[in-house]
Amino acid sequence: MQGYEQTLKRPSWAIVAIAMVVVTALVSAVHVPAATPVAVGIKEFKFSPPSLTVPAGTTVIWTNNDEWRHTITSPTGAFGSTGLSNGDTFAQTFRRPGTYQYFCSLHPRMQAEAIVK
Repeated sequence: MQGYEQTLKRPSWAIVAIAMVVVTALVSAVHVPAATPVAVGIKEFKFSPPSLTVPAGTTVIWTNNDEWRHTITSPTGAFGSTGLSNGDTFAQTFRRPGTYQYFCSLHPRMQAEAIVK
């Protein structure tokens, strides 16, 4: 009887190994690596690049390299930043496909777009 009780208390190595493989497969299947962030610079009252195409799930990071304050503002209200000073950044993750126009609310002639596929 003692051998039977020990078997119940300790799972076999085969069961442990199978359980580990199943858990690893489930975690791997659920984990989707994030897309690499994409940088947009702001300099001389321009967004650079003025148009970019990225896959859904991508985070775009804008950096103000200008001496003037600028914003990143969606005309639909989908996203927007406060005024960014020199060296400040703003990040937006685009989860759904579409074309996202944006502009600087302080300098409305500054316009650009992000195309999400």
